[in-house]
Amino acid sequence: MKTNKIGAGNLFLITALFMLLFGLCFGVLAAITYIYPEFLKSTLGFISLRPLHVSSALFWIILGATGCVYNGLQAITQQTINKNIAWAQWLLWVFSIIGICTSYFAHQFGGREYWEFNPIWALPIALAWLLFLVNFYIHSEKIRKWPVYVWMWLTGLVFFFFTFSENYLWLIPYFRQHFITDTTIQWKVNGSLVGSWNQMIYGTAFFLMDKIANSKKVGKNKIAFAMYFLGLFNLMFNWGHHLYTLPTEKYIRYIGYAVSMTEWIFFIKIIYTWKEALNTIQKHEHYFPYKFIMASDIWVFINMGQAILMSIPAINLYTHGTHITVAHAMGTTIGINSMILLAACFEFLKPCRHQKIKSKKILVSAFWALQISLLIFWVSLNIAGVKKGIWQLSTPQASYSQMMSTLQPYFIVFTLAGIGLFFSFVILITSLLKPFIKNVTIKPSYE
Repeated sequence: MKTNKIGAGNLFLITALFMLLFGLCFGVLAAITYIYPEFLKSTLGFISLRPLHVSSALFWIILGATGCVYNGLQAITQQTINKNIAWAQWLLWVFSIIGICTSYFAHQFGGREYWEFNPIWALPIALAWLLFLVNFYIHSEKIRKWPVYVWMWLTGLVFFFFTFSENYLWLIPYFRQHFITDTTIQWKVNGSLVGSWNQMIYGTAFFLMDKIANSKKVGKNKIAFAMYFLGLFNLMFNWGHHLYTLPTEKYIRYIGYAVSMTEWIFFIKIIYTWKEALNTIQKHEHYFPYKFIMASDIWVFINMGQAILMSIPAINLYTHGTHITVAHAMGTTIGINSMILLAACFEFLKPCRHQKIKSKKILVSAFWALQISLLIFWVSLNIAGVKKGIWQLSTPQASYSQMMSTLQPYFIVFTLAGIGLFFSFVILITSLLKPFIKNVTIKPSYE
């Protein structure tokens, strides 16, 4: 019987798509609890649904970025990825994910914000990342002159491991005993981790641009390298705007404000220049990767504007801890990161080779439904955030329950939009996974 062999990169992409599917399911259930607080309260409840949703979304991004880096390295070097290292890395991830999800279902926590699982489950993730670094070194040293995206992948890999380790400094008593230091590190870590996987994902976007255009112009472009160094500077210092509400040194806030989101301008410029250079044949040959990269371009512009506003201290005072922060996180996670990762999935998994014209029309409809649902989702969260921000600083202040009751209409809208996102993503995910569902060899294999 003929089997469909899966390379290391695609193995991680397929696993990431399943994590996206799980994250969507948990996200919809969590959204329903905003409207019906008693929903699933006796079993999972919001206390478990939220970390299940957040962790699944994080793993979608991290595993997706891993798959993109492996596929990119294989395309550049024309050599297969070391299957034994990749296989061990994947097993460690699966082991950790199963342990994390099981603990959430059992209401067993013990971690910090966004990483709420027991720290014991971080050990296999750290070990898997070390294996990733080893595999990257083995194959990247074969590349003579590195294009910008290889530098971005390396930067993301190294900084992720460093920052992920920093994330667990709170286990040392000294840091736990100093509240300001502890909180500063935790908020700094969350910003830097995002910057780390952004390096890998944006590097993938540049790689895809060269692949679609069948050239090496983006990878060797001076503006792309300028964007890389700005992104590196942003990764190291941008987190300062997360600390406005903490009594830290003023220069940290000033630096954070100065570097906030400067890289977006270069990113938009590069995509715009690349778009103008593409001919019609190239656009249609890589139809869905092209559309998803262009969608990410639009969401970069939207989130850039919001990020700049949120980095202004007077505005940040109102937005901090509100649904505006959630809206920005969702706009970045879904609108930018997920669009680029979906572009990569359609390019590397190539589902459209197996589909008829009718199926492609459904995919186009799903693409537009996704964009519209995300926009409604984003707007409703921002409106709810504005109302909550005003409430936080108002005097006299209404009760929390009264304030939340006024937000119910917006919660209903964002729940409905979330359901729209769910079905749009499901159509796209099903299309991507369909060619691999039948007769699949699970273990990474290469020809």
